[in-house]
Amino acid sequence: MFAIPRTATVAFEVGLNPFIAEEYLQIGLLVFSLVFFAVTLYYSLRPGRILDWVGKYLTPIFVVLLSILLIATYVNPMGQVSQFEPQGNYVDKPLFTGLLDGYNTMDALASLAFAIVIISNIEKLGVKNPKRKAIETFKSGLVCLVGMGLIYASLAYMGATSLGSVSRANNGGVIMSMVSDHYFGFTGKVLLAAIVTVACLKTAIGLITSCSQMFCEMFPKSISYNKYAFVFTVFSFIIANFGLNKIIQLSIPVLMFLHPLAIVLIVLSLLGPIINKQKDIYWWTTILTIIAAAFDFCNALPKNLKETTIIKSIVDFGHMYLPGFDYGFGWIIPALVGFIIGTIIWRVRRK
Repeated sequence: MFAIPRTATVAFEVGLNPFIAEEYLQIGLLVFSLVFFAVTLYYSLRPGRILDWVGKYLTPIFVVLLSILLIATYVNPMGQVSQFEPQGNYVDKPLFTGLLDGYNTMDALASLAFAIVIISNIEKLGVKNPKRKAIETFKSGLVCLVGMGLIYASLAYMGATSLGSVSRANNGGVIMSMVSDHYFGFTGKVLLAAIVTVACLKTAIGLITSCSQMFCEMFPKSISYNKYAFVFTVFSFIIANFGLNKIIQLSIPVLMFLHPLAIVLIVLSLLGPIINKQKDIYWWTTILTIIAAAFDFCNALPKNLKETTIIKSIVDFGHMYLPGFDYGFGWIIPALVGFIIGTIIWRVRRK
């Protein structure tokens, strides 16, 4: 609902916005998103070749283009990181603020769907043994972890040092635009447009493909893969035209609710060999996480909704009785309690 539409809006805001007059931005977004999702649908309807398109072509192109900008940042820094003091919540609680801001990447949520693409492509390479598939998936995850870690760290360095030469901005996309203009002028803007469009296109293709495959596996007797891909693409095109700011505004409370559930599911899955995928453990851990995450959802609502009597009382209750709620992690203790309760019930039933 948010990640796929956002790929088109981010590509437009960062890549093409600087070239379009303000009065034509809405029509520009409409035309761009139409072309963007037409290309996305074309490749998504051919999932068998996603390994070639994304793995062999789009990702290397993206990495090369982005590396040009990042190398320029390291070779000729715009300033020194130590020159500038942290701002806002990064002064008192930088770790937790960074983790919560990381929710906006949607990486954890996307991984639950993207895993299907990784595994299906490993199977297409001839790997059938479950243990071998797990090993290859682990290798893939390790490469992703190192690669994305380097990219994110470099982007953070770029953002911090940029204050020495460019002004502050509301989001990282605007900062990247100013940085590329600082180093390469008009050519830099074109370079950035190419970087972001390729990055967002490959993400959109991956998400449309993985979500369509997942729904086909969950509901094998329902509509076909191609129809799912078409529905997801059209829906995303419609949502994208609300604009990036509106999508982010709507998505933050939902992300605060969904990410704890995603993290819990990932942890429980990793504990599979120990807990044997026990229903009681999954059930209790998930239910208590849902209840606690609902408080985070209310706390992240827009100010006008957050100040209503009911929501205000819910948020006040969270501040008083949920440890870690002030940091955005009030769900951790309830999740642990749910895990312990589920484990006890499982052990009792087994005996």
